[in-house]
Amino acid sequence: MLDSNSLYVTDELGNEKRMEILFTFEDEEHGKKYVVFADPDVESEEVFASAYDDAGNLLPVESDEEWAMIEEVILAFQEDEEAGDE
Repeated sequence: MLDSNSLYVTDELGNEKRMEILFTFEDEEHGKKYVVFADPDVESEEVFASAYDDAGNLLPVESDEEWAMIEEVILAFQEDEEAGDE
């Protein structure tokens, strides 16, 4: 489920965890929306991504090609962030 700057995921043990939304984007070619998020309680550069629907439900990423596109967007975002810090 998505809210303004957080989303909540359920881990393997059934515990709900708040994650911080870094950014969202849309793949207009395929009409899908994605959210990139991180665990605010963990000091790491690890980020996660998922597709989501209009109701804010998280959906699985379905193919290697889709993951490759998401990784490209994340890398571009990180480069923009680093350039802004200079």
